Amino acid sequence: MKKVLLALAGMILAFSATAAQITDGKQYTTLEKPVVGEPQVLEFFSFYCPHCYQFEEVIHVSDNVKKKLPEGTKMTKYHVEFLGPLGKDLTQAWAVAIALGVEDKITAPMFEAVQKTQTVQTVADIRKVFIDAGIKAEEYDAAWNSFVVKSLVAQQEKAAADLGLRGVPAMFVNGKYQLNPQGMDTSNMDAFVQQYADTVKFLVEKK
Repeated sequence: MKKVLLALAGMILAFSATAAQITDGKQYTTLEKPVVGEPQVLEFFSFYCPHCYQFEEVIHVSDNVKKKLPEGTKMTKYHVEFLGPLGKDLTQAWAVAIALGVEDKITAPMFEAVQKTQTVQTVADIRKVFIDAGIKAEEYDAAWNSFVVKSLVAQQEKAAADLGLRGVPAMFVNGKYQLNPQGMDTSNMDAFVQQYADTVKFLVEKK
């Protein structure tokens, strides 16, 4: 029993130490004008962005954030249109992925095709990535110009504008806080990812 209590005390102290180290202006900033109605945890990215590729496919920041989120917390990911020649089309393609519920199927192959093999040069190439990932051509084609997808494109654009987004990758919590990676521990990637995920969790639970 004593060992259990000591272990619990250690966990509480560890959590308190972590929370105490997370401060406004360092690991995150509070927005001057909070935006009401945004998703609890909102990440912006671009398939053209090398740092976004690192975040997603190399150090797996998003996956680690999801693991730390309190139960019932929704994490949303939006694509930005201001990078690359097909930025707008990729934002629309991401809206298709959201509408069809295939974000996880599309993320890795699209990053690979855009940044590594550079085989995405046209809208038709974007479509091919979906089909190669197992999405039926007729489902993709039906979704592409659908009302739902157009609404999701507008939603992504509006959120970026409302939050004053300046670059990617970027993550916001409750439309009020923005993560600040530059203020985090970069001594090694594991420490960075851990602190990033801890900061998101801290902000989600912040009253």
